[in-house]
Amino acid sequence: MSRPPLPPFTAETAAQKARLAEDAWNTRDPARVALAYTADSHWRNRAEFLQGREAIEAFLTRKWNRELDYRLIKEVWAFHKNRIAVRFAYEWHDDSGHWFRAPRLQTPPSLFA
Repeated sequence: MSRPPLPPFTAETAAQKARLAEDAWNTRDPARVALAYTADSHWRNRAEFLQGREAIEAFLTRKWNRELDYRLIKEVWAFHKNRIAVRFAYEWHDDSGHWFRAPRLQTPPSLFA
């Protein structure tokens, strides 16, 4: 796996970084996705707080066991120097065949400060 683009970002490298993340998440391979984050990462997903790659892997394993045929779509919404904000949506279905779609916006702290 080649190294993702590093800051400062251009429109092209910001889009490339978002696409690489989208591609990794769409493999639904928790170990691969977790490697994109630091060993001591802190995550929050609603009321659940995670710390470290092992916790991220366990969370994603649980998530993708429930959220079948998960698919993520990411699009750069804004970027500046070393920060990227993405608009994304993910869709999946449950074991009853009911489909769900969740649109979101992910912005780093102080992107617009």
